[in-house]
Amino acid sequence: MEERATGLKLVKSHKWPRLLMRYAVFFGPGIMVMLADTDVGSVVTAAQSGVQWGYSMILPQLVLIPILYLIQEITVRLGIITGHGHGQLIRERFGWGWALLSVSTLFLTSVGALITEFSGIAGVGLLLGVPSWISVGLATVILVAIGISGRYQRVEWIGIGLGSLELAFVVTAILAHPRLGLLMHGLASVPVNHSSYVFLLAANVGAVIMPWMIFYQQGAVIDKQWTAKDLKLARIDTGIGAIITQVLMIAVVVTTAATLGRSHIGSLQSIPQIANSLVAVMGSTAGKLIFGAGILGAGFVAALVASLAGAWGIGEAFGFNHSLNHRFREAPLFYTIYTAAHVAGAILVIASVDLVRLTVDVEVMNAMLLPIVLGFLLALESKTLPDSFRMRGWYRNMVWLLSGIVMAFGVYMMVVSL
Repeated sequence: MEERATGLKLVKSHKWPRLLMRYAVFFGPGIMVMLADTDVGSVVTAAQSGVQWGYSMILPQLVLIPILYLIQEITVRLGIITGHGHGQLIRERFGWGWALLSVSTLFLTSVGALITEFSGIAGVGLLLGVPSWISVGLATVILVAIGISGRYQRVEWIGIGLGSLELAFVVTAILAHPRLGLLMHGLASVPVNHSSYVFLLAANVGAVIMPWMIFYQQGAVIDKQWTAKDLKLARIDTGIGAIITQVLMIAVVVTTAATLGRSHIGSLQSIPQIANSLVAVMGSTAGKLIFGAGILGAGFVAALVASLAGAWGIGEAFGFNHSLNHRFREAPLFYTIYTAAHVAGAILVIASVDLVRLTVDVEVMNAMLLPIVLGFLLALESKTLPDSFRMRGWYRNMVWLLSGIVMAFGVYMMVVSL
């Protein structure tokens, strides 16, 4: 009897590595795209929010969790059930003209993302005394090498590994020692009557829901070769990722609200300024190295995701090979676009100086483009999926209502900005 029990224990212990490997292989697109969602632009926008409005920007971050999940869940269903990328579905359903419009929005947001990611990497380099051309140049070489190394799964694991550095923001939030009373008061305060708050609110919406995320996750589930039987776990993957990214955003808001918010420094100007300002409150190691590690992780994973999304989207729209599972000789245009995007972004960052205002403006631009992006997404969900996989009843009405509110926000910001 004892031998049998021991045997059962051995069998169970041998099953655990296989189960862990199965789940490790399965989970990924949702986690990776959400880690990339907390990119350098998002971090700077959240930091600016914490400096100017303290803890009152936390509640919008919580509200955005279900909205982010619901939108990205549609991309998961479209990719898994149709087996086609976002750009390809638009081309097949609505024609070349609309496909080009969609790819144009993707191009704008991808380039904006790459500029902000490399600017963040450059900022971390400056903290350590490394010139921008060295830090950004080295990052470009690493990112290109990761992309052309072949196999989607390898790229995903590397991306998640780099993105996990963003957990440093949770550490800085704890070290900042936020006052619980002020935090709770901020949760109940949403001063939408102030135009500057509304501007930053729009920037945070644009920082959470970005066009390149939709293209990436839909392409990723295809490259991962998921089928309808994987849909449930794919939704869990997306849900966990949505929570993680917003926890990271809240951590940045709390960090700057509890530190820089007290000093009344006004507007932030650079990544080094954010870190150096934290030094006075948190010490050199926490202020520079820990926060810098988070920025570095955000920059790398988001640059990887945004550039892949751009290359995937263009490949889908124009119909050439665009899979990470292809070798370079099988998809030369795909890898050339991927490489060229990094090189172009690196050159633009090395040649420029200002970062913070640019990154906030990029996030507002994302919010302005949301009506186009979400409009296509909802139309594809209604037209391309079989009846059994379409949204129905109250769930469909809720998603359309929330998407409509986000799109209206984008239109409002477009009018205000113009």
